[in-house]
Amino acid sequence: MSDGPLILGIETSCDETAVAVVRGRTVLSNVLSSQIDAHARFGGVVPEVAARAHVEAIRSLTHRALARAGVHQIDVEAIAATRGPGLAGALLVGFSYGKALAWGLDLPFLGIDHMEGHLFAPRLEHEGFAPPAVVLLVSGGHSQIVRMDDWGHYEVMGSTIDDAAGEAFDKLARFLGLGFPGGPAIDRESEGGDPGAIRFPRALPDRPFDFSFSGLKTSVTTFVRDRHREGTLPPIGDLAASIQEAIVDVLVAKTFNAAEAAGVTTVAGGGGVVANRRLRARLAEEAERRGMSLYLPSPVLSTDNGAMIAAAGAFRFERGERTPLEAEIDASLRLGS
Repeated sequence: MSDGPLILGIETSCDETAVAVVRGRTVLSNVLSSQIDAHARFGGVVPEVAARAHVEAIRSLTHRALARAGVHQIDVEAIAATRGPGLAGALLVGFSYGKALAWGLDLPFLGIDHMEGHLFAPRLEHEGFAPPAVVLLVSGGHSQIVRMDDWGHYEVMGSTIDDAAGEAFDKLARFLGLGFPGGPAIDRESEGGDPGAIRFPRALPDRPFDFSFSGLKTSVTTFVRDRHREGTLPPIGDLAASIQEAIVDVLVAKTFNAAEAAGVTTVAGGGGVVANRRLRARLAEEAERRGMSLYLPSPVLSTDNGAMIAAAGAFRFERGERTPLEAEIDASLRLGS
């Protein structure tokens, strides 16, 4: 077991109720209650449904996390919970529960930036991961490239001007009837498909670090409707692989553009989209080609999880930071604010 404070981390920013116990860089437990089935019939996350599911799951999930870690709640040194960004109702559940738990146990409380949690996820599995680095953060609600000069010191170099990458995956999968969540659905369908079958557009070539995926969505829907009308629609595997390649191409190219511009040789990633197999492979290929180090969390730590919140909480705790119990959530919280 590694040295470091024993932190209970709570994550409820969207549609996953997640609780973990972490000591230093060692994940003692990391449990999750998925809401995929509850939202699948709607084709996307319904905020009210998500919040209610968090309420139902969070207490028992916390007990399970402590039991799996083999610790009692009195052994915990601090409680960390996601403060934002995310869905307001969902955030309120975990943040309020975390504060109540901290108050009841007379423990320090730490409100954590969800995106900072993703920055800390690779640290849990890769001892060599350290700043300075450029980190690609991609999920259903966020696509951004972050320059990390030191732990706690971040600069957003680029972000999406419209849809995030995960949002584009979800919308296009729904349009194609592939199900929810869209990223894993397109990833599965793309297996065996030809990623070069259809050349969909890569947006914003004149803005080296920013993303745009709304144009891709329009291009795909127009293409499918036209080809369907003509009776020349390509196989779904080729279509899915070509969509995925268009998204991955842009994410990879702009991440390494940023690394070159920042003068760093370390690249990392975080967020649910980083679980995508094609993205992981392309990032690894490009890092090797450029002689850079790449640190990606495993798929289970790429998606939303309590361990990353606990890891960021441990960092804040060791710096002597504390969040007052009267603090409120911030659904629009910006990294570094």
